[in-house]
Amino acid sequence: MNEALPSMTLGPLRLGEILDKTAQIYRSRFLVFLGIATIPAGTIFVFVAGIIGLAGWIGPKVSEGLTAANAGAWAGIIVLGLLLVPATVGSTALAEAAMADAAARSFLGYPITIRESYKTAWRRGWRYIGILLLQGLAIFMGPMIFFGFAVGVMVAARVSGYNANDSSPLFGGLLFLLLVGFAAFAAWMLLRLCLAFPASVVEQTGAWNALKRSVGLSAGTKRRILVLYILGVLLNQIIAWMVMFPALILIAMIPALQGQAHARAMGTFMTFAMYGAMFVVRALTKPVFGIGLTLFYFDQRIRKEGFDIEWMMQKAGMVAVPATYTRDADDLSASLPAADHPVPVPVEAHELATIESFVMQPDPLRNSPDKSQA
Repeated sequence: MNEALPSMTLGPLRLGEILDKTAQIYRSRFLVFLGIATIPAGTIFVFVAGIIGLAGWIGPKVSEGLTAANAGAWAGIIVLGLLLVPATVGSTALAEAAMADAAARSFLGYPITIRESYKTAWRRGWRYIGILLLQGLAIFMGPMIFFGFAVGVMVAARVSGYNANDSSPLFGGLLFLLLVGFAAFAAWMLLRLCLAFPASVVEQTGAWNALKRSVGLSAGTKRRILVLYILGVLLNQIIAWMVMFPALILIAMIPALQGQAHARAMGTFMTFAMYGAMFVVRALTKPVFGIGLTLFYFDQRIRKEGFDIEWMMQKAGMVAVPATYTRDADDLSASLPAADHPVPVPVEAHELATIESFVMQPDPLRNSPDKSQA
């Protein structure tokens, strides 16, 4: 018996069980997952708030001309704008990896901390940035380039309706179809590539191999993952309105805002309130997606690769464990069965018979195209 591995029983999960397990894991370590999600959300909020604050300060002083203070403020806006994109990409990629690491450890029964999860992500940060950039290229940039090219072709071909004085619905109809196609393709690619971060974190694979693993593992379960995204978006909107409405009501009731400067101050405060609400909502809902996708990753490995059987054999000492995982270990993959490559060791005859009897038992959840995906 391998005492180094947690006594965790694994098995295929239905959609409802995955959603319930997601809520259970999030609730059990709420502050840890919230702390992981707060870092990228806070990074974006700081940069955007700085730009908004400087722009709001410059607004009333435009009539003064290009003074030293105004020039410094404009320089600050430019610097913050240039740093916003790399800071957003870097913090988001590290947070995605840290979230997947924390969710995987929690699911398998290991202890988790914010520091250890980000330490794991930091060691291979460029790999995770590469995954995020490749996902963005496949999901958004590629389709956007095609969309722009198609619109350019329609304009060059003078399709009826592209002029303001032409009432033909042809151009508008084709543009609508292009938008629908763009959204459908983006959603389809997202469902194919959404398991890349859990695959890379758990298996320690490179960016390109992680994307290929995601494509293979997501096959047959895209509809279930889509339900997770739909529920996550609905939760996002509900929390956003719950945060925004009280903030706007309080801002409108501030007596100091009444007067000539009311409109300008109101606009600035509403902008801050909007981005503050986005920060809160992003921090609260991001763990739902991270935990849920990690559970889908393990569920698909259990269904397709027998991960649960390998895990059971490792706990029984029947399969060699590459290394012993401890609280301070950097790689979760050191104690997990290798994807598609279990490492066998000599097994006694009675142990082999036990394993064979376990494997031959019918499992109503595994390899059932109808019920397993319910």
